[in-house]
Amino acid sequence: QVQLVESGGGLVQPGGSLRLSCAASGIIFSRHTMGWYRQAPGKQRELVAGITNGGNTNYADSVKGRFTISRDNAKNTVYLHMNSLTPEDTAVYYCNAARQIWEYWGQGTQVTVSS
Repeated sequence: QVQLVESGGGLVQPGGSLRLSCAASGIIFSRHTMGWYRQAPGKQRELVAGITNGGNTNYADSVKGRFTISRDNAKNTVYLHMNSLTPEDTAVYYCNAARQIWEYWGQGTQVTVSS
């Protein structure tokens, strides 16, 4: 059974930082492209950042220079380091694992940026 378990969300003040983690099980983690998506109230889910099994990364324009995605294949974990957070970053953040035709999602973790 595939499980993606996110952690690290919470309430943070504008300008603050958070690190999200996603621990994967039930998949060959090193072979999957991993991604972080987010969905704000009333908006569509959007890609925030992705990292391929080879370590290539891509970011949404809105987070470039502020967020960093990384992976630890030994721990089957992908991270999202978020700096300089703004209220516009408030959303539920979802972990995604993809390989060929298969795709898996975590349950999401809430990030709220507010003073």
